[in-house]
Amino acid sequence: MTRTAPATTLPVDILPPAADIPSRFLESAKQWWAAGDKQGAISEERLLRRLPFFRSQKPTGPLSDSDLSAIGPVIAYSSRVELSNPKHYINTVSMVSTSLFQSKFTSSSTSSSALSTPAVMLHGYGAGLGFYFRNFLPMAEWASRHNTSVYALDWLGMGRSSRPPFHVKASKKDIPARVAEAESFFVDSLEDWRQKMHLEKMTLIGHSLGAYFSVVYALKYPQRVERLILLSPAGVPRGPDSTVPASEVDPPSTTSNDDRAELASNTKVEEVEANQRIAKAKESRSRRILTYLWEEGFSPFQVVRTMSVWGPWLVGKYSSRRFSGLTSEETRDMHDYILNITMAKGSGEYCISHILAPGAHARMPLVDRIAALHKDIPVTFAYGDQDWMDPEGGTESVERLRQAGHGQGKMYIVNNAGHHLYLDNPRVVNDLLVRELERKI
Repeated sequence: MTRTAPATTLPVDILPPAADIPSRFLESAKQWWAAGDKQGAISEERLLRRLPFFRSQKPTGPLSDSDLSAIGPVIAYSSRVELSNPKHYINTVSMVSTSLFQSKFTSSSTSSSALSTPAVMLHGYGAGLGFYFRNFLPMAEWASRHNTSVYALDWLGMGRSSRPPFHVKASKKDIPARVAEAESFFVDSLEDWRQKMHLEKMTLIGHSLGAYFSVVYALKYPQRVERLILLSPAGVPRGPDSTVPASEVDPPSTTSNDDRAELASNTKVEEVEANQRIAKAKESRSRRILTYLWEEGFSPFQVVRTMSVWGPWLVGKYSSRRFSGLTSEETRDMHDYILNITMAKGSGEYCISHILAPGAHARMPLVDRIAALHKDIPVTFAYGDQDWMDPEGGTESVERLRQAGHGQGKMYIVNNAGHHLYLDNPRVVNDLLVRELERKI
């Protein structure tokens, strides 16, 4: 079942603007003091209100003629979807064509039929659904044209979903059991969510670790997946080549006039890997230590929470640097959003040392598992041309799919984009997403 967002969601007319990114102690302390569930709801809604048809709460009945006139062909709203465990819930944003939404309150079977499989957008490690704010409008327009729905959700234990304790009982030496237990925390909660939402099949659009879990879900529940679109997926290649370089926190450092997504060639992949080697060579000793601690299971978000009143200042250093390609208002909004989901109780973030080994490569790489995907599931890989994820893993995965008789694997390189390619170059990525969603199977 679903329930409307709690009282922490403010009415439209009183939503305050985001504060400036703190540069002084007092500013940081004020933001630390304000952080919490209420401020988290506010920060998320600021991003979502960029959709003119967004509503804070799910309407409880059919839309009136005046509502339809104001909203248009698609409606978006927030809800918390309760899972089988009454203490667990998934924070969800739904973008539904109004004709499909209205049909839920009528007996018309014709009008209630979606023309396309719903799409589900899944964020990466320690992030949240708000990271996709620059992609929601074209996705919602796609849902309107195809009389279907698009959902964006926070993984259990991340974003604004519930934060249950995360524990892995398997022995540290039993790698398969350890990985399976950590993966199940996420993919089984996604399956629980699907059942509560009464979705027969889904197209999964995942970024980074969210892309990794999307593949794992498709391996475990193949009958529930229409297609996979993987944006800079984590955990694909084997070996230490995917070690996180220092430039991960930077926006793309160079731009070219060739602003498009192109099918990956060996030359293009080699160019991306050459850039990664240069960035890795510049990595400082202190960053190597921090990276090692993270890979050993020490969550980077622990650092922010441990710094208490200085936490917002530290987050601001990241926000202002990584998202400098956004407008000043978008950067402030993203900072407040990141701060509040980071300050929340630690939970799903502790999966990282069980999924990834030292060196940030997967303990059970997807490249060695992906050939088992059902042959009817198209798979699309996309990397930024300045990504820190090794695209060689995507290249080998597409080849492994082909050798297994799975001829629907494709890979793209998005120019002028880094790891967060959907934020760095939203126009090109949005075009790619819609094109892949509309590609005939």
